[in-house]
Amino acid sequence: MRTAEIIRNTTETQIELTLNIDGTGQYDIDTGCGFLNHMLELFTRHGSFDLKLKCTGDTYVDDHHTVEDIGIALGQAFSQALGDKKGITRYGQMILPMDESLILTAVDISGRGYLGYDLQIPTEKVGTFDTELVEEFWLGFIRNASMTIHIKQLAGSNSHHIIEGAFKSAARSLKAAVAVDAAHRDEVPSTKGLL
Repeated sequence: MRTAEIIRNTTETQIELTLNIDGTGQYDIDTGCGFLNHMLELFTRHGSFDLKLKCTGDTYVDDHHTVEDIGIALGQAFSQALGDKKGITRYGQMILPMDESLILTAVDISGRGYLGYDLQIPTEKVGTFDTELVEEFWLGFIRNASMTIHIKQLAGSNSHHIIEGAFKSAARSLKAAVAVDAAHRDEVPSTKGLL
């Protein structure tokens, strides 16, 4: 099984995370931020990843450090769990409807961290969650997972639906990209021989 365990302790957050990318969508998530809990539960379920995550952060200041550091830790976990990346499909994409919203995501497990982020979230907050932190989460994730992810909003005007669609679509794209390609199980999917 492709698994990882990350412990990240800073003066701003303390994170314990375990990930199984060959899971069944089971989760036990407590970030201290209700909206982020919900997004990660959706991500886990739609990606069929198993995720156990506990974060104690300085949310009395705001949610920024918690959101960014969880993105970092989750990216590190994906990188660790994928190891040398032998046998992975490498690419995945999804166009996902979420009511009036339509979100496109595409993933390349390339060894290079790049985020193409094109969401026009119309409100500054969903509940108490600052919507600008969605981009911060994905930046932390891609830089530490060494992946390219494009997230593009094709339609939509409801902030919650746009963000939820992005997390679901990204999960489905990642699920496809990390899947084992049975015909090339012992190969790294790159002419360079490594990713």
